Formats: sequence, C-alpha cells, structure tokens
Amino acid sequence: MRSEEELMAAYIAGDSAAFAELFTRLSPVLLRVLARQLPTQEEARDMVQQTFLQLHRSRHDFRPGAKLRPWLFTIAINLKREHFRRLKRRPESPLELEGPREPRATAAPHQRSDAQQILAWGMRRIPQDQAEVIALHWFEGLPFPEVAEVVGASLSAVKVRAHRGYQALRAVIDQAAVGSTSGPSKPDK
Repeated sequence: MRSEEELMAAYIAGDSAAFAELFTRLSPVLLRVLARQLPTQEEARDMVQQTFLQLHRSRHDFRPGAKLRPWLFTIAINLKREHFRRLKRRPESPLELEGPREPRATAAPHQRSDAQQILAWGMRRIPQDQAEVIALHWFEGLPFPEVAEVVGASLSAVKVRAHRGYQALRAVIDQAAVGSTSGPSKPDK
C-alpha cells in the first residue's frame, strides 16, 4: 500500500486513480474534523469537497518530501476560516417560502449520542483557534508539531491554545450541565 505522499506524487505525475485513493483515505478524516466545527453535516461535506478541489488546483505547489496531511488540513482550515469570515460579512437568513412546506425528516440517519451532541455543541462555543487545535490533536490524533504546522503557529502557541481550549470547553459544558439558560437543553447537531 502506497503512502499518502507517494499517492500525491503519483497524482501530480498524472495518475487520477491516486487522487481517488487520496480522497477515499482522507475525506472521512477531514469530514470528522470539519463536522465538529460547522453547524451541519452538509456544510462539512461541502467543505471537504472544496478542500479536495483546492488540493487539485494547487497540487503543483506541494513540496516533494513534505507530509501531505498537514498541508491538506491547512487547506481545509483556511477554507473553513474564510467560510466563517464570509458569514460574518453577509449573514444568511432562512428563505421563507409561501405556501405549504415540504415535511422534514425528524431523525437523521446517523444520530449522535447525547455526549457527542453536547461535545459538538461545546466545540462550537469555544474560540475557533482553540477548537481547531483540539479537533486536530485530540480527535484526529495529530501530534502537536503537526498541529502547529497545520494551523501556522509555534509549538508552544499550539500547546497554550489546547490547554485554554480544554479549560473553555470544560467550562462551557459544566455551565450547560448546571442548567444555564443558554445551555444545550437540546443540543443542535
């Protein structure tokens, strides 16, 4: 089995099957990371697609000998940051259609446990830079040096973000558990 870096080199050389293999291997990982920080699974899937489109567009910028995952995660995180910047500039409001509405499904096919819902809710309420570090290190198991490379910060800054993020996450979840009025009585998914 070829490494991700070998697959990327093959893709740059013109092997489209190598791209398909990279997508198969890495899209679930990216989806997990992005789904923890975006409001809906649909947005996370769209962001994964955009990430691989950007990988395709900038494939010739990939440095031979470099690790692929940090480079790919950097693309994904930058796209996510730009997505949130765009939303702050032009917030979207729901489209209200006249007439009868289509019934909506009440249950998602892949329901999360209550603990997962609360954790996802909490991750969306801590500072974004801290949530990114936690998602990459804790959930995806990247070592701190790789996380530092992905987010473009020093190793010590990443460790501080992780520490502060864990404290903030604990405070948010503890506050919700106590029954604060802004707590997740029904966490959004």
